[in-house]
Amino acid sequence: MVASMAFLGVAMVIALIEVPHLLEKKLKKELCFFSILLVLGVGLSVAVAKGVDLPNPLDWVSFIYKPISDWIFRLLT
Repeated sequence: MVASMAFLGVAMVIALIEVPHLLEKKLKKELCFFSILLVLGVGLSVAVAKGVDLPNPLDWVSFIYKPISDWIFRLLT
């Protein structure tokens, strides 16, 4: 619970620092992208802090390339 609140607090500080600058310069696309990345980052951080088991992206890459790697290895041996 404390870790989740800490992540939310840090995200609020980051938003308070960055958002006015983006609004002042009228960078709407950058503000949208910044907001999406901040929400995703905070969401994933809170999930990890609560002990949710998240999939590792490297597992997906391994799942895709393992059959190809095995096939090439069989060709070379």
